[in-house]
Amino acid sequence: MDEVELILEEAQEGMEKAIAHLKKQLSNIRAGKANPGMLGSVMVEYYGSQTPLNQVANVNTPDARTLSIQPFEKSLIPEIEKGILQANLGFNPMNNGESVIINVPPLTEERRKQLVKQTKAEGEDAKVGVRNDRKAANQELKKLEEISEDQLKDAEGEVQELTDKFIARIDEILVVKEKEIMTV
Repeated sequence: MDEVELILEEAQEGMEKAIAHLKKQLSNIRAGKANPGMLGSVMVEYYGSQTPLNQVANVNTPDARTLSIQPFEKSLIPEIEKGILQANLGFNPMNNGESVIINVPPLTEERRKQLVKQTKAEGEDAKVGVRNDRKAANQELKKLEEISEDQLKDAEGEVQELTDKFIARIDEILVVKEKEIMTV
């Protein structure tokens, strides 16, 4: 039965990764409130290499609608602005010579609906990942020769239970994110 447990464990790890990836993707979808995580995908040209923004500057939220980016070196301000624009987040950075400021515009109803669609698409991708892990696990189980038909059915049942549990977790995460997006 050790091989069966190993296969189940691998399937669970894959499903955990799908959930982790979903959470990371959803953190990039903004819900109207300023959050330093919104700039997580921004890369800045720093001494010839692309560097994450959070490694060349401090990102703060002085209020719910503003992001303030304080570079460690003032000479980076134009590069930070360029990086924000290239990340295509829909933000318009401004600088005051000391730091870069982003006013986070309130979301329109139409934009909220687009973000909910994007959220659902990310959720569907995560579900596909979980189902692929289920399929792989079931294929591995069928390859085992020293397993009886009853043991195979039980193991496939466990894989399905695992799948159902992870799909339910994805649905819960999506409900929370959609509520967050639609809250004005």
